[in-house]
Amino acid sequence: MNEKHVAPDVTGLIHHPYVPPAGFEAPQPGVFKASTVYFPSVAAMRQFEWKDKSAYTYGLHGTPTTYTLEERLCALEGGQQCLLVPSGLAALATVALALLQTGDEVLIPDNAYGPNKALAEGELRRYGITHQYYDPMNPDDLSARLNPRTRLVWLEAPGSVSMEFPDLPELVRRCKAHGVLCALDNTWGAGLAFEPFDLLRDGSLGVDISAHALTKYPSGGGDVLMGSIITRDAALHLKIKLCHMRLGLGVGANDVEAVLRSLPSVALRYAAHDQSARRLAVWWQTQKACSQVLHPALAGAPGHAHWQQLCGQHTDLAAGLFSVILHARYSQAQVDAFCDDLKLFKIGYSWGGPVSLVMPYELQSMRKHNTAHLALGTLVRFSIGLESAEDLRADLEQSAAWHLQAV
Repeated sequence: MNEKHVAPDVTGLIHHPYVPPAGFEAPQPGVFKASTVYFPSVAAMRQFEWKDKSAYTYGLHGTPTTYTLEERLCALEGGQQCLLVPSGLAALATVALALLQTGDEVLIPDNAYGPNKALAEGELRRYGITHQYYDPMNPDDLSARLNPRTRLVWLEAPGSVSMEFPDLPELVRRCKAHGVLCALDNTWGAGLAFEPFDLLRDGSLGVDISAHALTKYPSGGGDVLMGSIITRDAALHLKIKLCHMRLGLGVGANDVEAVLRSLPSVALRYAAHDQSARRLAVWWQTQKACSQVLHPALAGAPGHAHWQQLCGQHTDLAAGLFSVILHARYSQAQVDAFCDDLKLFKIGYSWGGPVSLVMPYELQSMRKHNTAHLALGTLVRFSIGLESAEDLRADLEQSAAWHLQAV
């Protein structure tokens, strides 16, 4: 027997007239997902402007969700304009592609985040953009390398892996004196340890651009990839924003939601990571297996005086990240076995999440300049999570007892 089925009113479902009432408020902002954005009229479509965030035109150009996160990140870092990108490395790359062209040169600290150096040696070099690596602990070396082709100087405080803390205000002064833009990878500081756009706290000195891997502390869960580019200069922001648009960069609304949810607790988490990291770094200083502890907040660490001037006298904060150099008597195999036998520390890149991480590095292959300020031996970096510091110390002790006994 044939029965007739009444087709649903699909058109009515798609064009249902119901609109929820306005005025709903809750602790977390709403999540708006869109590629297409509706315009009320053709005239409005022709008048709406996305560049100044006065209207919405297309999902890549912004939604209420992304605009909200951008504004909150500006408040965190003291900037005026913000762009979201898919990762911290995407933030570095977008800045470079927006500001550099064939014949230009970029200066990069020798201890910079490795993928930023790889970008200069790869894509930028193919585009006819040259680079030099400068010694970030010697401002005179930076000055000596600045030249008429220099268009951008990257800064990091502290340096990646080896954790030297430079005289950041002096490096910025050298860039300003030569009229060269300076961009800071501010992932370690996170907008909390110091103010990138107000280094002297009197409004007289700051970086031009702050790039931030939101993957780390703002996300805090080890489950989101995102980056930000923050500026104070409207013209500079627009230049980067137009490049951002032409590259078609965007971030997922649910990832933005995750960062928005984590952001209110970032200061509490940062302080907790910091406290545990310092306790463990001090413990390492007592261990015979350790030749050097690299943590900028500890006296004697490379650049400690600069950290003290910029952070210690004001916030007394540092990221929950430090490295140790194990004595040269230990082979790479012994160091690797020590890392493998840790129970709470997981072997993995990145940092800023709840789980503690460990990673051994071959530092000599990563540096061009003299590293006489670093002890001989194998470097191991620790990212301290939110576990009990005592439990983490016990984990270090049990593995060291097996693999780092005095020889």
